[in-house]
Amino acid sequence: MSNVPDHLRYRDSHEWFDPQTGAVGITDHAQHELTDVVFVEPPKVAALVNAGDQVAVVESVKAASDIYSPVSGEIIEINDDLASEPALINTDPFGRGWIFKIKISNTAELDGLMDAAAYRQHIA
Repeated sequence: MSNVPDHLRYRDSHEWFDPQTGAVGITDHAQHELTDVVFVEPPKVAALVNAGDQVAVVESVKAASDIYSPVSGEIIEINDDLASEPALINTDPFGRGWIFKIKISNTAELDGLMDAAAYRQHIA
């Protein structure tokens, strides 16, 4: 089964959110489905987004996939390393392969995200 870190929260569309750092990425399960990632179009820094908004695109040799914000807030940083190394999403999806960071504006939205156990069940 795919790696699913316990400290993260998850959307059913396979994005993860780290409540401690604000980092967002796609899950190990999602990167396996996409196969080799060749390009990432990140959101714009300072953009204000709502939970569920399409904010980024990840392209692989197989398909392009929209990335949705797990929470509402302001985009505060993008992972510049992905411009030259998009495969970080494949090799380290929960580490160096994060896509953007968001300053959450409504912590109550965390209740709408899955914990690791629920996400494991979702992908089973």
